[in-house]
Amino acid sequence: MRGATHAKWAACAVAVALAAAGCGGGGNGGGGASGVVSSSWGDPPNPLEPANTNEVQGGKVLDMLFRGLKRYDPRTGEAKDALAERIDTTDSQNFTVTIKDGWTFSNGEKVTAKSFVDAWNYGAHLKNNQRNAYFFGYIEGYDKVHPEKGRPTAETLSGLRVKDARTFTVKLTQKFSTWPETLGYNAFAPLPRAFFDDHDAWLAKPVGNGPYTVESYAKGSQMSMRKWEEYPGPDKARNGGVDLQVFTDNNTAYTALTAGNLDLVDDVPASQLKNVQADLGDRYMNTPAGIIQTLSFPYYDKRWNADGMEKVRKGLSMAINRQQITDTIFQKTRTPAKDWTSPVLKEEGGFDNTLCGQACEFNPAEAKKLVAEGGGIPGGTFKITYNADTGSHKEWVDAVCNSINNALDNDRACTGNPVGTFADYRNQIMDRKMTGPFRAGWQMDYPLIQNFLQPLYYENASSNDGKWASKEFDRLIDEANAESDAVKAVTKFQDAEKVVRDEMAAIPLWYQNGSAGYSDRISNVALNPFSVPVYNEIKVN
Repeated sequence: MRGATHAKWAACAVAVALAAAGCGGGGNGGGGASGVVSSSWGDPPNPLEPANTNEVQGGKVLDMLFRGLKRYDPRTGEAKDALAERIDTTDSQNFTVTIKDGWTFSNGEKVTAKSFVDAWNYGAHLKNNQRNAYFFGYIEGYDKVHPEKGRPTAETLSGLRVKDARTFTVKLTQKFSTWPETLGYNAFAPLPRAFFDDHDAWLAKPVGNGPYTVESYAKGSQMSMRKWEEYPGPDKARNGGVDLQVFTDNNTAYTALTAGNLDLVDDVPASQLKNVQADLGDRYMNTPAGIIQTLSFPYYDKRWNADGMEKVRKGLSMAINRQQITDTIFQKTRTPAKDWTSPVLKEEGGFDNTLCGQACEFNPAEAKKLVAEGGGIPGGTFKITYNADTGSHKEWVDAVCNSINNALDNDRACTGNPVGTFADYRNQIMDRKMTGPFRAGWQMDYPLIQNFLQPLYYENASSNDGKWASKEFDRLIDEANAESDAVKAVTKFQDAEKVVRDEMAAIPLWYQNGSAGYSDRISNVALNPFSVPVYNEIKVN
């Protein structure tokens, strides 16, 4: 899941690590009289189309730029109506959506039912190559506009129909009782005609219907968002704008913050966690978030998909001392994972801290035994690939490898494999270039157990980067989606999660808290359940 200042910042981002002085926006380090908040950011790897953004950095921008039918409450995560006046159904398969009157895009275009239908048809169609196309897969006609093989035989989804300016209908291929709750995800955002009429111009300066507009964007440097004064929604921006400044090293961003040259860092580096309280006091935040870190595997590499490899993967899981790593490296801002979801769901939402069981417990002797029984590590050694620019990944990857090497009595079994930038890292994943385990952090799109499972493990799902496949898992997911009773649906999803466990489709490492720090120039700072700053509520002092 964001003019002349760009050159200034590009130079200063490097210099600030050496000399903490002199580079801020607005004449006062990004805050102050300008009313603009300066915040650290990572450049998104893809264009900022709503249906083409499935990572955190781009998602931050879309959260400011768009409002969809639903919006997730920034405190509770509950899906609440935004542009939806109501969503009616009698059978959990056919829905009638009525949107609120009075909404426009920032270019003056009216938001209508067609704004949603056109956007969804664009997102679903194979020719547009949108990474979130899969989210439209339950709408009737998806197989015609986005076939698994061959060319599309239709231009639009047959399950979408515009009835009038404020009403459209949706027909799904099966019952999906919680489908309305997914509609706060950015892939379902409406799009103006300008998106289609001059696509290149829109990509250079995206236009949405949210509380901010894009003033300028220089890739690799900065995106400047500014308050949209005519925004019709209740959640208006309480600041003049946000300058999202690109950092390729979160330690540099933290240095800029403590030097007074940056207002907000929403990813405090692990190396600074021992100092952060002394540096920032109550301007440091550490709050639970819907994020889990895992190790994924390249199942398209037959060596990692061979018979017996499930034992090797389970053995590697048991070779990782999660408690020690989360205590020492992350200073308890992470919690050892016990399942493949998140504690923010709570028990009634599907979180189960017993589901992984012994497979997630540190047991070096059993780990060594299982790896041997499974046929050993392919090639005898492997590398854990990760992006080196954000998230303090080098520290924990090195620690995970040390733990595995010690457990297996082989100091060469595991090493880290850094990739310079997140964009390059994601491109390598999408090009199926992984040769061993790789970092796979997941930030929920919406607070449902379905979102922790289906996008990641369903065959050919949008974020199934390792290309794992299980017909049993897919069947259980389909049955869970069709279940109208919420309690029964959660149970069925957990049955599907047990298939992930039994195959150790991915190794769960730890649940992640949102960790952020901010300057004394801003206030009213909070992280939502997705660990993203609630930018529109921040005040400049």
